[in-house]
Amino acid sequence: MLERKPSRTAVGAAGYRAAHQILDEGAVFSDPYACSILGEEAEAVIHRLSSSEHAPLRLFMAARSRFAEDCLADAVSRGVRQAVVLGAGLDTLALRNPHAALGVRMFEVDHPATQLWKLRRLKEAGFAIRENVRFVAVDFERDKLTQELAAADFDKKEPAFFIWLGVVPYLTRQTIADTLAEIVTLHSPELVFDYSEPLDSYPPDKRAKIAALAAYTAALGEPWLSHFQPREIAQLLAAHGLTEQNDLGQLEIAVRYFGADPATTSPSVGAHVLHARKS
Repeated sequence: MLERKPSRTAVGAAGYRAAHQILDEGAVFSDPYACSILGEEAEAVIHRLSSSEHAPLRLFMAARSRFAEDCLADAVSRGVRQAVVLGAGLDTLALRNPHAALGVRMFEVDHPATQLWKLRRLKEAGFAIRENVRFVAVDFERDKLTQELAAADFDKKEPAFFIWLGVVPYLTRQTIADTLAEIVTLHSPELVFDYSEPLDSYPPDKRAKIAALAAYTAALGEPWLSHFQPREIAQLLAAHGLTEQNDLGQLEIAVRYFGADPATTSPSVGAHVLHARKS
């Protein structure tokens, strides 16, 4: 990411969430702040993402957010009162916090440049920052996550839920492993994140489109650095003690959120979203 500029992929993800509210009427994931947080860009961004070629990615991003927040709600029902959004971008969960009345505290973690830009955007849009929200500036390639969280009043002795969407593909495998190693030192952690399968795993008809998307993000200065086969990510998580896993691939997402018939829908290669915790 270019210094002193916000992540363009963070803006793009926010655009897809906003477009889902308008084009799909928020059918999978409802976010009343998704459009307004984009500010004056919203109308142009939504128009750009309105073509059918953008529909699969738009719906995946809606599904991954829905899955993450459903898993968070389940964790809150089990007593979790700390939620951490890693690589928050323009995510609005901390603004909405549906669990605020239960005392759930939100920690937004992002690269310093993106976070400063977001805070300015929130101020310009007139959003009120809740008292139970902490903004934590972290460069995942340089800073120690748990130290920065602790400095922001995060309680390491209490359970926490981590949402890590749209980040893992842009990190090196070493940084991913290091971040997991930090997270599992905390008390009863669990997390939701998404990942992509290797380009070679895609059938030829889909490979060209994914390669074009990869080239686009690379041209923005945000290349994809890590891909995983499902068995690889399962082994990595298990090695860190996160043995209870629920990995949703394209088939599971289609069945759960879009009404696909599992008897007639074939599995396909693509992005995954996964929930993991210690057994």
